[in-house]
Amino acid sequence: MSRYKSAHRNEEKDVRTKAPWRILFFGTDEFAMESLKILSVSRQESSDRVVESLEVVTLGQNVPVRRFARENKLVVHDWPSVNPRGQFDVGVVVSFGCLLHEALIRQFPYGILNVHPSLLPRWRGSAPVFHTVLHGDAVTGVTIMQIRPKRFDVGPILSQRVFQVPENSTAEQLAASLATMGACLLTDTLKNLPERIANSREQPQEGATFAPKINVAMSWVVWEELSCEQIGRLFRAIGSRIPLRTMWMGQVIKLLDFVGKFSVSESDDRSPAPGSIRYQKESNTLHVRCKDGWVGFKGLMLRKRLSAADFYNGYLHPFFLKRPGQQNHHCLFQSRPAQTQDRPIEQTGPNPGPAHRADQPKLEQQPVTQKSDI
Repeated sequence: MSRYKSAHRNEEKDVRTKAPWRILFFGTDEFAMESLKILSVSRQESSDRVVESLEVVTLGQNVPVRRFARENKLVVHDWPSVNPRGQFDVGVVVSFGCLLHEALIRQFPYGILNVHPSLLPRWRGSAPVFHTVLHGDAVTGVTIMQIRPKRFDVGPILSQRVFQVPENSTAEQLAASLATMGACLLTDTLKNLPERIANSREQPQEGATFAPKINVAMSWVVWEELSCEQIGRLFRAIGSRIPLRTMWMGQVIKLLDFVGKFSVSESDDRSPAPGSIRYQKESNTLHVRCKDGWVGFKGLMLRKRLSAADFYNGYLHPFFLKRPGQQNHHCLFQSRPAQTQDRPIEQTGPNPGPAHRADQPKLEQQPVTQKSDI
């Protein structure tokens, strides 16, 4: 039996065998908040109480977890000044963002549990919710696992619950649903923790996929390669945090307010080139040709926010007046410039792990603090 699976790996002599537990919670953002809230409420329950005591480890002075802890008079520890030996039975980490070393993990008789918003081993890594939406998964879920040092999202699974992804769900909407489900599954797991650990199962290698941190490079729309469906998924996955981007007349345009696939009449025999632009006055929508059809946007950012009508009247219409019946390659929306260098986005907060968190970069095995993507 793995030393990380057995509660008896610890040097503690008096190991509790049933709830309520003394819990040390590691977390930062809104996704972590749902689990912290339900653990906090459990302290006051008169029957079937899961939590006896609850303290919090966090970082940053204005993160949601710290604010909640202060409002509810929970003891707060500033990372990395943590010495839990002999004070807690189990740790819980949800969207924390820091590497947890073996020496720390071993100080908890039942180890440290992680709430991860995917059905592991699918979507190991920093941004499982984003990749679930981006790849059009119809089914996802949450996993409660025991963390292991040095490697991310590979620990034994204690429990899982399946969730049907709603049609057209954004990453933020999905993360909120999974945060609630994960919190409930966490308390259910804690009710019978020794039994869950004894019956835990190792993750299979088959079906493992990786969800790396989202970055600006993902936001460039390659009109000739992406279908209407793929552009829609890209917008729902990252659009609220990183606007979709394209080039127009040598300038970067951020595409806002995606409204889906549109049917556009094409008068001539030759199909318009990908990136071709049309304006529909009736719906005040800018239509753009992609690989297999047309998609619509209600607004864009070009130096400042513009409606589709503003862009047409101020930019497109004057161009067409000078070149009637023509839309040459200079007026097309075009893919990103080759020289653009993009870096991963540092997030403040769901999106639905840390080095053992529900939504942090875990593929880069470095002892550094990183913000969550979910």
